[in-house]
Amino acid sequence: MKKIALLVLSSVALILLGIIIGPVKIPFRDILAAFSLDTLKRAFLNPNSLSGNSYIVLQIRLPRVLLAYLVGVSLASAGTASQALFKNPLADPYIIGISGGAAVGASIAAIYFPRYMGVFALLGALLAVLIVYRIARVNGHIPVDTLLLAGIALGFFTSALTSYLLYVGREKIHNAIFWLMGTFNGADWGDVKMVLFSSVVGVSILLFSWRELNLLLLGEESISMGLDINRYRKIVIGVISLLTSFAVATSGIIGFVGLISPHAMRIIFGPNHKRLLPASALFGGTLMVFADIFARIILKPAEVPVGIITALFGAPFFLYLLIKKKRGELFG
Repeated sequence: MKKIALLVLSSVALILLGIIIGPVKIPFRDILAAFSLDTLKRAFLNPNSLSGNSYIVLQIRLPRVLLAYLVGVSLASAGTASQALFKNPLADPYIIGISGGAAVGASIAAIYFPRYMGVFALLGALLAVLIVYRIARVNGHIPVDTLLLAGIALGFFTSALTSYLLYVGREKIHNAIFWLMGTFNGADWGDVKMVLFSSVVGVSILLFSWRELNLLLLGEESISMGLDINRYRKIVIGVISLLTSFAVATSGIIGFVGLISPHAMRIIFGPNHKRLLPASALFGGTLMVFADIFARIILKPAEVPVGIITALFGAPFFLYLLIKKKRGELFG
């Protein structure tokens, strides 16, 4: 319980730090004033009535930090579910083709419908999941090895298609390139509401079915323990798709958070998903906010795409996992 409380406190501290840090230096008293009841009431009723530092805090920094946190929660939770589904600690939320489909959708939108990149990214991600699911399904069953191979195959195809779109639309594709690297720049309350909805629904389903996730690790043996494994696999795929698709649609493709968070928390809390799921979600949100803060200050006043930051830290960690896997020190 103390460890979970520490994660909650860390989350709050990083969120506050994310609000404080920015290209414009805002006195701490002005930040406190922005959260007064009168200012919050005006922000809720008429955001355009805000001005100065209150506008920066409530309409620019706060939605950005909250979106980063919620995206981290979503990707970490989806990563935890993915690792249980595939019984592999090297699995991540993008393994079933979601990021590739979203990239194609965003690239098409950047060329032809630049105002609707998020919508097309979401549609592309959901379409990719549907294609992978249809390919992997065999007589109503979903073998995880076939699901994995279908996701990898579609990933190669969407990668080639995205590269082609980036080439033919190179004069219009600047926004798509920045989005592909992952960014929270330009986040608004609409994005926050979208990811809040998906994260509350998706994480709640996972939290209420932690026993089933534990049983998934047993594979076909879980059938003898009363789990309808094929039905539950469909539910898990649906939850992973929901969490990841909405996260990617609002912030682009941010790698490694869904891989690092579950494994780091598994070391501390163990493999039981009753503790692992909330811990991974909290740590994922905190990690994402930290990465976003780092992305904002490393080349100040310029901003580095947050996906670059997570990759810089995540790639060495992934190699560490591969070594541990090779030695047989990880489950699966």
